[in-house]
Amino acid sequence: MAATKVMTCGQVFLVFVLLVLTQTISRSNGELITDEVQARLFLQEFDRVVQIKGSRMAELNWIYSTNITDYNREMMTEYKLEYTDYWTEVGQNISMFNISAYPPELERKLGFLKYIGSAALKDNETIVEYNTIVTDAQTLYSTGEVCTWKNKPLETCLPLDPDLTDIMTTSRNYYDLYWAWKGWRDAVGKPARQEFIRRVEILQEIAEANDYDDMGAVWRSNYEVDNLEEQAEKLYNQLRPLYENFHAYVRRKLYKRYGKTYVNLRGPIPAHLLGNMWSQSWGSLNDLLEPYPGKAAVDITDNLKSKNYTALQMFEVAEEFFTSLGLLPMTQEFWNHSMIEKPEDREVVCHASAWDFGNAKDFRIKMCTDINMKEFVTIHHEMGHTQYHMQYKHQPWVYRGGANPGFHEAIGDTLALSVATPKHLHAIGLLDELQEDDESDLNFLMFMAADKIAFLPFGYLMDQWRWAVFNGTITPDQYNAKWWELRTKYQGIVPPLKRTEADFDPAAKFHIANDVSYIRYFISFVIQFQFHQSLCKVSNNTGPLHRCDIYRSKEAGNLISDMMKMGASEPWPDAMEVMTGQREFDASALMEYFQPLTDWLIKENKRNGEVIGWPNTQWMPPDPFGAAPHVMASTTVLFVCACLELLLLRL
Repeated sequence: MAATKVMTCGQVFLVFVLLVLTQTISRSNGELITDEVQARLFLQEFDRVVQIKGSRMAELNWIYSTNITDYNREMMTEYKLEYTDYWTEVGQNISMFNISAYPPELERKLGFLKYIGSAALKDNETIVEYNTIVTDAQTLYSTGEVCTWKNKPLETCLPLDPDLTDIMTTSRNYYDLYWAWKGWRDAVGKPARQEFIRRVEILQEIAEANDYDDMGAVWRSNYEVDNLEEQAEKLYNQLRPLYENFHAYVRRKLYKRYGKTYVNLRGPIPAHLLGNMWSQSWGSLNDLLEPYPGKAAVDITDNLKSKNYTALQMFEVAEEFFTSLGLLPMTQEFWNHSMIEKPEDREVVCHASAWDFGNAKDFRIKMCTDINMKEFVTIHHEMGHTQYHMQYKHQPWVYRGGANPGFHEAIGDTLALSVATPKHLHAIGLLDELQEDDESDLNFLMFMAADKIAFLPFGYLMDQWRWAVFNGTITPDQYNAKWWELRTKYQGIVPPLKRTEADFDPAAKFHIANDVSYIRYFISFVIQFQFHQSLCKVSNNTGPLHRCDIYRSKEAGNLISDMMKMGASEPWPDAMEVMTGQREFDASALMEYFQPLTDWLIKENKRNGEVIGWPNTQWMPPDPFGAAPHVMASTTVLFVCACLELLLLRL
């Protein structure tokens, strides 16, 4: 159903205000408005209207994301057109002002409104097409399933969460992992290819309509620096030796588990063996990676389950950490309206996310929480977003955002660096035994590295690929080949079977399917350690950085609150300086945190004669099901193997 273009009362008033005000300005020569009063009145009215409209848009997005139906999709899509029309008018009104003529504070506010996204397009049909493509991709990803058998009564179709995720994180069966990895990409990657090609074309039109070279330039502009690519590359090169030593150690452990047929000690690692659907976090391999087995366990998953923790209890524990620092508690609206468990009666978008409804009072989290340590940490991450939302709610709408996108991702993770320490987990009753010695520290740091260090090249390469797609360096006939070229180059991984341009593996990742820039995560994984170091300092921590727990430190809470309250009102180096005393991204705090593990890995790899890196870059594991594996065949094997395993267990 097409939306009728009807101007609301708020929009009429907005245009009326501008028309009345500009009557006093001579426009005969195309002069732009330079009067400061008019600019402030415009921004005041914009702030009032956008909160109403933005909140309605967020509400309809929420309804669809938490109940995927055709009706909810239609309602969301219909209002999205009205909302786009509103932003078109905002863009037209902004163009009436000579932005550079105003004081810096006004120039910044007006400048933030120059980019209006798809509303800058002249063709309404293209806007509708783009909205449809984005929603199609979101629906495909969120409802994707992999079916294990087609003959009833054994038919079982598995969604990503929790089923396929459980397989990838808990199974050590090569064929099990192969099937889940391949099946997910067949289900949501391949079908997205053609629409993605068209989406890139429209994104280029959107970028140009907003006076940018391409969408990569749009995304990078959020960092307000001209050399973001160079800064990111500098950080990656600083961290690469640590990653390569960690990679070599993990590869050896997988070699012992799966054998020389499937793991080459001089080559990249098969992507499906790393405990995660996208090989971005390797924490599920902790039982294989621990340097000193037998020491107190770092993973609290078993304790969470044995103590019968619910998703609600995990959220309440997370909130208590924030309030112990003197930070804000979650609002009653948050508890009333958040979705913290996967409903059984409908399809939802399970990808965890924190929502700011733009009206300075409604904040929510959407998450299909499972009971494990990874989810426990994720809750703190998402609640960090919500805390940021609440801290800057007093700011004008244009400043309600992080100092840059990486800051927003870093807040919750910064606090989680304290939450994950054995000291803290023991203090809140989730770790039975506290051991603080060198061996226990190395076990803990290995556990953290499997999340933090393993992620770094993935976080870096995701937008390397998209920036090249957006600027035309990577063309559609190279999409999948270049994707795997980057993943091998930076991560040292390969697919478990041959991939072609008939496949489209990038779309198997939520952020690519949903047009979410990813370099923010790479940056956040660096600056969270800068933040952590600063918070530990004001908390008078005297031990090593990796043991620091800022729990109950009001001094730490005040420092992080002061930074969050700024929102986006100042350039990020100013916010960084408030928080850390520094004005640049710097990986030295991360290196300090992991220094004991770095030293140990270097010695251990030397002792084992490990090859650092993956010089056999062309190596791939043999396909266990032949050149053209058949899903049914793999399922049959898995079914028989599962039955045999059950029989052996019973014997």
